[in-house]
Amino acid sequence: MAKSPAGNPVSLGTMAGPISLDTAMKRTRFGSRERISRDAAELQRLAIALSESGSKLEDGFLEAQLGSLVEKMLQNGAEDDLNTAFDHLFETNLRAHEELADMVETCVESTRLSANGKDFDILLFASPLLAWSRFSIPSGKLPTSAMEALNVQLGAHMFGKGAKVALADYLFSPDQLPRSYCDTWRLTNELGAAALSGKNMRVDASLMPETNPFLSDVRYLVGAIAIVPGHPPFRWNEADGSKETALKEWIRQGSPNLDPLLAGCAWQALLTDAYHTACRTADRESRPYSLKASIAFLQVLLGLMPADIRAVVGPFHDQKLEEYRIGLGPRNKEDVFHGIVWPLLGPEDENTETSEQIESLLHECGVKDILLLDHHFPMEYCDDCGAPLYPDANGELVHAEMPEQTSNHSQVLH
Repeated sequence: MAKSPAGNPVSLGTMAGPISLDTAMKRTRFGSRERISRDAAELQRLAIALSESGSKLEDGFLEAQLGSLVEKMLQNGAEDDLNTAFDHLFETNLRAHEELADMVETCVESTRLSANGKDFDILLFASPLLAWSRFSIPSGKLPTSAMEALNVQLGAHMFGKGAKVALADYLFSPDQLPRSYCDTWRLTNELGAAALSGKNMRVDASLMPETNPFLSDVRYLVGAIAIVPGHPPFRWNEADGSKETALKEWIRQGSPNLDPLLAGCAWQALLTDAYHTACRTADRESRPYSLKASIAFLQVLLGLMPADIRAVVGPFHDQKLEEYRIGLGPRNKEDVFHGIVWPLLGPEDENTETSEQIESLLHECGVKDILLLDHHFPMEYCDDCGAPLYPDANGELVHAEMPEQTSNHSQVLH
């Protein structure tokens, strides 16, 4: 099911001033027992019709109708109606659900605005940065000098010629991103207007939620581009461009300005892309990155070499397989010093070779003692601190605990 990249809704400010991002509790929805609004019912009808379309001509007609309705609902803040339509289609018609998801994401992250009598296409983008550190991974306000330089470098290496670029002046953690479709749509329009005015966008950091401390995490630069309709949005859409070159040049030119933002961290830049695509890529790539970071962490902090580590991998279920958890500790003891959660994403399930992928990655990192368990573990957490419990070599679920002399450095990977 397509969802915005994080959990609870975030309240965004108006076009007139700086944006405030403030957490709020999402209301409980009751699925099929909830009364269906006229708009939610029409969304379902159009999505089903689009999923059954037999020609490009029919596709175009239905996409225009569906897109117009989604845009109206986003403008009206009809988040509950959008989610109700998603819930019903998820239960009854997965193909139509995917059609609706594609359309909602398109409308949320792109629009068309006018300036000086000309139309411009707007696209919300994200530039993910994977990072790990023994200390706190920074997030927060971006210095003006760094923003100006990053704006120029993104424009030169990531986006098509003539694209106007605006950045939000904040380095976001995942739990600080907009949490709903409507709020993300407002952010697209805010940043699009900023790009057309030739300015970056101010974020009111005073109401920003706190960032949970993790050893390994993602940070995001978020912005928007404005381009003349029909012009290439990305550098690799041009005849002489490629994604590989774009990423290489972004890292080479951007590193002097990114390094100070991630002081005390090892970090890896991912390709800048459309907002939802970039967030999904970061979710996927953060899993192997977190595993590698954890092994490096144990080596740096404890001197525990990869060949001396035992990894215990177990599948964890709720109604279905939800994730794998990996407990890491010394191969000559049963202790679990550190743990990583490897969530399943998108179409991944019991039939995908996720455990084999984890095993291969552990071997690549130099870990030789790997125990793959076939238990049906429940999704259990520590009653005191809420941390996930990890499997040990005996198949028991335990709390990951660093040795006493370094316990003040203990953190949990997500």
